[in-house]
Amino acid sequence: MSTGGSEPRPTRNQRREAAREKARVLREEQRKRDRRNKFLIQGGVVLAIVAVAALIGAIVFNSVRPEGPGPRNMASDGILLVGGEAGIEPVETPAIPAGGQPTPTVPDESGTVANIVVYVDYLCPFCGQFETTNSETMRTMVEQGAATLEIHPIAILTNKSAGTQYSLRAANAAACVAEESPEAFFDFNALMFANQPEELTAGLTNDEIAELAAQAGAASSVDSCIDDTRFKSWVQDATERALTEPIPNSELESVTGTPTVLVNGKQYVGSLEDPAEFQAFVLQATGESYSESEATPTPTPTPEAG
Repeated sequence: MSTGGSEPRPTRNQRREAAREKARVLREEQRKRDRRNKFLIQGGVVLAIVAVAALIGAIVFNSVRPEGPGPRNMASDGILLVGGEAGIEPVETPAIPAGGQPTPTVPDESGTVANIVVYVDYLCPFCGQFETTNSETMRTMVEQGAATLEIHPIAILTNKSAGTQYSLRAANAAACVAEESPEAFFDFNALMFANQPEELTAGLTNDEIAELAAQAGAASSVDSCIDDTRFKSWVQDATERALTEPIPNSELESVTGTPTVLVNGKQYVGSLEDPAEFQAFVLQATGESYSESEATPTPTPTPEAG
């Protein structure tokens, strides 16, 4: 009788060995998967750490930017505007070098010209009031040669703009205009106050500030300077100097608030809303300077021995 081609049934020991071998293969495959997953996880962690480190590095670089030179035409930490054939013209000066100190402006001491110096923060509402009240008066006086105007943009309200650092960005933009298009500075300054945001708001965007610069006649090269906050370090340094150091050509030990307005070294503390009061102060300060200049005796030449 034929048994056919059927194979003999595995014994119990053979089945046990086969099960052990299968379990060994499964364990080996699991170990391989575990090693692969561990490698992927570690790699992901490393990449995440690298990404976070890069982000932190970028933030640190942007917030602690290496000190650079200041803007051209602001050697005194402010821009000096005078009357000229084309109206209001800037006095051109070289930039303050990196790590350097400003050079105070030499005032006109003839006693016939009002040397007006203004420290402003573009978020300061009182600065806005003073500017709205007296901008056209100062424009006329400078155009007619009766006054010079030196504007110092500083940033003391940087933390009052919902985290956007508007004061700093606005002062930087003013420095950009002074650097690239100083002839547009007076109009840009006026437009910044005409469009002044309220404290504790985000303020104007960089694009909106650049649009105001364009309206004032500034070159398009100002845009990238505004976006890059090119003069951030200078704004911070100039603000620190204003708040901690004596104010040149005056008896003030420092700026204690904005606006700080000086006429021939004397501080104006009158109304911010009455143009007649400021005009009267300018005339008085100029008259006193003229009297002082006239009272100064002219040295008498020493006779030569003959």
